[in-house]
Amino acid sequence: MFRNSYDTDITVYSPQGRLHQVEYAMEAVKQGSAVVGLRSGTHVVLATLKRASSELSANQKKLFQIDEHMGIAIAGLTADARVLSRFLRMECLNYKFNYGKHYPASRAVLDVANKCQKSTQIASKRPFGVGLLVAAVDETGPHLYQTCPSGNYFEFYAMAIGSRSQSAKTYLERTFQEFEHCSLDELCKHAMLALRETVSSSKDTELQSKNTAIAFVGKGTPFTIVENEDIQPYLDVIEDAETRPSESEETPQATDAMQT
Repeated sequence: MFRNSYDTDITVYSPQGRLHQVEYAMEAVKQGSAVVGLRSGTHVVLATLKRASSELSANQKKLFQIDEHMGIAIAGLTADARVLSRFLRMECLNYKFNYGKHYPASRAVLDVANKCQKSTQIASKRPFGVGLLVAAVDETGPHLYQTCPSGNYFEFYAMAIGSRSQSAKTYLERTFQEFEHCSLDELCKHAMLALRETVSSSKDTELQSKNTAIAFVGKGTPFTIVENEDIQPYLDVIEDAETRPSESEETPQATDAMQT
């Protein structure tokens, strides 16, 4: 990324029809730690990799509960995410107060997208430098949405955003057709395996209980965040999945030895 004469104001288009400050905000999302989301016919699961600013600090929070039926995972600027999460909470509370039921997921995401888009056309503001994965369940079933700093939003079966998210996307594209009929435990396992792909090429980072968090919501299941020591059983599952192939490779050799 580099500065040019068309990126000093959010309302100025370049000759190519681009808004550079919006693109810079989307670049901030790519620099954030990885976030993975996937859904089945009954549940939505979010998995996040938490970063620490130094060895002396705690890991930054990446999962926020909005309501019993909704939560978000973030990639990008945490301060901007807090503003959007507070906005979503107020919208959910107002809707529940007026109508006595949960806020529909599609309307909540549309409200956030409109708020993000408004910041791209007012000179006195800047775009939100954060991307969200919104997990929710409503009367129409479970939903997984992505929002962008540009104001765009999309619904997905599975999605990954943040640093090195392409590796997770490759895993999700290979396996997403299995998700529809997965149980909650199987869906969590797929989420952890996809998240592991984002750190597989890094020698300095691996999934641990202190830097990994997972959340899920579904029909009859309120939004629940699992982290710290509680995440260890999910890490053990993917470690077991790693050891099984090696065990199966050793079995034929042992059988051949017995036959000789």
